[in-house]
Amino acid sequence: MRIDLLDFELPPERIAQEPPADREGARLLVVDAEGPFSAALRDAAIVDLAELVPQGALLVVNDTRVLPARLLARKPETGGKVEIFLVRPEGPGSYERPMPDGAPLVVEGEIWRALGKSSKPLRFDRDLEVGEDLSVRILGRADDDGLLRVLLVSNRPILEAIEAYGQVPLPPYIKRAPTETDVERYQTVFARRPGAVAAPTAGLHLTERALGRLAIAGCDVVSVTLHVGLGTFQPVQVADLDQHPMHHEAFEVSRATAQAIVKARREGRPVLAVGTTAVRALETAARIAEQRGSSDPIVACSGSTNLLLQPGEPIRVVDAMLTNFHLPKSTLLALVASFIGVHVLRAAYAHAIAHDYRFYSYGDAMLIRRKLPVEQVLESVRRAQTPGDAG
Repeated sequence: MRIDLLDFELPPERIAQEPPADREGARLLVVDAEGPFSAALRDAAIVDLAELVPQGALLVVNDTRVLPARLLARKPETGGKVEIFLVRPEGPGSYERPMPDGAPLVVEGEIWRALGKSSKPLRFDRDLEVGEDLSVRILGRADDDGLLRVLLVSNRPILEAIEAYGQVPLPPYIKRAPTETDVERYQTVFARRPGAVAAPTAGLHLTERALGRLAIAGCDVVSVTLHVGLGTFQPVQVADLDQHPMHHEAFEVSRATAQAIVKARREGRPVLAVGTTAVRALETAARIAEQRGSSDPIVACSGSTNLLLQPGEPIRVVDAMLTNFHLPKSTLLALVASFIGVHVLRAAYAHAIAHDYRFYSYGDAMLIRRKLPVEQVLESVRRAQTPGDAG
C-alpha cells in the first residue's frame, strides 16, 4: 500500500511526555467498525474498559519485560562517556586478554547487538566500564545489520547486571531523561519475560484492579511473548509498504494460549488483543498453523517474526484490539489499518486529534471492536481475491 495514506499532522504538544497520574487515567476512543468504510466513534475512558470489551472476551496480553537497555559507560583511559543501547542478545562469547606472564586470560561473557554513541569514533577491542561489576568490550560491527557486537562481562548473571546499571529506554519522542517513575510506569503489570527494548504500550493502561473487573465481567486473560525491538520505531522510507524491510522480533505463543484461543473460537467468544505486539504474535502463529496444515486456526510456536500486516493481509484470529495511537507512516499504523481499513483509521485519528487525545507510548488508547466476526472477514477477503467469484 502507499505509505502516504498513513500520514497525518500531529501538533507536538499532543505527544505525551509523562504517563497519566494513574495507569487507568487515560482516555479511550471506542471504534465500532462496521466495515472498511464505516464506524461509530465514542469518547470513553480506560477505567470503563470492563464495561466496553465484548462480552466473554478472551484477552491476550504481551508479557514481555522491558530491559533497562541504555548503559552509560566510560573509557578507562580518558574518562570519556559512551552510551551503549542494547538491542538483543546473540549468545555467549569470549576474548583473550594478554597477561604480564605472556599467557592470555580468557574473559567470558555474553555477546549483544547494540548501538553506540560517543563524541569521538568508537574503537574496537577496547573495554568500557559501566559499573564495579559490569564492563563492555566493543568487538566490531555485525555484517548483516551493521549494529555493534559487544561483549558484556560481569561476575553475576548478565540480566541482573543490566537491571542494576541500565536506564529505562524511553522512546525518542519523549524529550526528557528517564526518572524513577518510568521504572514502574514504562512496564506493564504483567511483564514477566525480559527481552524488550520498548514497552508494549497498550498494556501500560491495565492494572490488577482492571484485570479483576474484567474477570468479573466474564473475561479470561492469557499471554503471548513478543520482545519489542528497536524496529518498532524504524521509519518507513519507501513509497510502497511492500518494499519496506520489516524488522524481526522474537516471539512465543505457548500451548496453553493456543488451546485457549482455539477453544474461544469454537465457543464463539471474541479474542481481544491488548496491543499490536500481541496481534503480531497471534497472527504469526495463525500463519504457521496454515503452513503446517493444521485444522486449528492457531498453533503453539516460537521463533522470530517479520510479519508485516497491512490492508489486504487480513487479521485472522483477533476480533477486537486495545491499542495506543501510533506514529504516522509506521508499520504499527499499517497493522491497525489492516484491522479496520484506512478510511476508518483516518477518521478515528482525525477525531482523536480534534478532541485533544494524547498520543504515543504514554498517551491515550483506542478500543476497536469489529462488527463482523473473523470468519466473515476472511470469507469476504477470499471472495474478493478469487477470480470469477460473485455474490
